[in-house]
Amino acid sequence: MPTEFESSKPIYMQIVDRINFNIVQGKQPLGEKLPSVREMAVQMGVNPNTIQRAYSELERMNIVETRRGQGTFVLDDTKLLIELRRSYQTEIINTFVESMLEIGVSKEDMVKILSQHLKGEKQ
Repeated sequence: MPTEFESSKPIYMQIVDRINFNIVQGKQPLGEKLPSVREMAVQMGVNPNTIQRAYSELERMNIVETRRGQGTFVLDDTKLLIELRRSYQTEIINTFVESMLEIGVSKEDMVKILSQHLKGEKQ
């Protein structure tokens, strides 16, 4: 089933983001092979060249490596996982803080609101 993409960002970068997110979530384990370019293109409903570009970008970012004749593999590097997770954490926190500031919530109130929210989830 083809995937839906945003028009504001290049499709290959959205694919890079999805693969990175799958790595962080553990859906794509470190050291494991990614689907072939053709398989991924069919899964995502995009041109194989788009997947190849995404895989090339992941390789440039030192997240995957291509082994001639074997395919593309996620690097087996726990530092990679830690860096990706921190990157997502920072992005999520920045978005949260910016949004709260835009609606007039002070930093002190953000801390209170977040603390109350987390306490409520545990009950």
